[in-house]
Amino acid sequence: MTVLLDPLRYDFLRHALVVCTVAGGLCGLLGVYVTLKGMSYLGHGLSHAIFAGAAICAAVSVNPVAGAGLWGLGSGLAISRVTRRRVIGADAAIGVVTTASFALGVALLGLYSRVRQSIEATVFGSVLGVSTADMALVVGVAVVTVVVVVVLYRPLLFTAFDPEVAEVSGVRTDRMEAVLLLLLCGAILTGMKVLGVTLIAAAIVIPPVTARLLTDSFSRMLVLSSALGAVGGLVGTYLSYHLDVSSGATIVLVDFAAFTVAFASTAKRRSAMPAVARQLGRDTL
Repeated sequence: MTVLLDPLRYDFLRHALVVCTVAGGLCGLLGVYVTLKGMSYLGHGLSHAIFAGAAICAAVSVNPVAGAGLWGLGSGLAISRVTRRRVIGADAAIGVVTTASFALGVALLGLYSRVRQSIEATVFGSVLGVSTADMALVVGVAVVTVVVVVVLYRPLLFTAFDPEVAEVSGVRTDRMEAVLLLLLCGAILTGMKVLGVTLIAAAIVIPPVTARLLTDSFSRMLVLSSALGAVGGLVGTYLSYHLDVSSGATIVLVDFAAFTVAFASTAKRRSAMPAVARQLGRDTL
C-alpha cells in the first residue's frame, strides 16, 4: 500500500499520474487509426516535426507549445497532400517532410542556447514540470478527442480501412484525414511533456498493435488499445518514481512488456489451432 500511496504526497506526481494515464489512453485510441491506415511511422514523424516548431518558437521567445502544434499540423497536411499525388508512398512522404523538420530543429538547437534550455524536457520528457494547467489541458484534449471519434466513428473507420472506396461513397476523406491529423497533433502535444518527442511515437503504436493481437473487432480494439495505453502510463509513472528512471522510457517499456505477453500468448493459441483442427479431422473420420 505504501508503494501506491507514497507518490501521492507530491503535487507534481499526482499531476503526472493523471497526465500520463490520460495521455497514454489518448495515444492508444488514436494509434488504432494510424496503424490501420498502415502509417505507424506517422506518429514518429509528427513528433519529430513538432520538435522543429517548438525550437523555432523558443528561438524567437514565443510559447513553444503553440508553435509545435501549428508546425505539426502543417507537416501532417503537407504529408497528406504529397501522398495524394500518388507519386511517392506515404512512408516516403513522412520521411521527407518530418526528417527535414527535425533537422531544422536540431540546427536551431545548436545555434541558440535559449532553445536548448527551453525544449530539453520536450525532447526527453520529464514529470517534474507537470502543472495543474498541463493536467487540465490533457484532460480537455482527451474529452474533445473522444467526442469527435464517437461523432465521426463511421467516416473515420471507412477512411482508415479503404479511403478510395470511402471517397467514392461520398465520404470527404481529405477532411477526415485532416481531423485525424489535428487530433494526433493534440495527443502528441499533450503527451510529449512526460514522454518526450523521441518516445511518444511508441505510445501511439505499441498499444494498438497489442490490442490487434488480442481482438479482431474494431470497436473492441479501440477500447482495449485505450485501456492498455492508460494502464501503461499509470504503471510506468509509478515505476519511474520508484526506480528513478525517465518517465517516458519506463512507460514505453511497460507497453512493450504488455506487447510481449500478448504476442507470446496469442502465438501459443495460434500454433495450437492446426493441431486441434487435425484432431477434429481424425475424430470425424
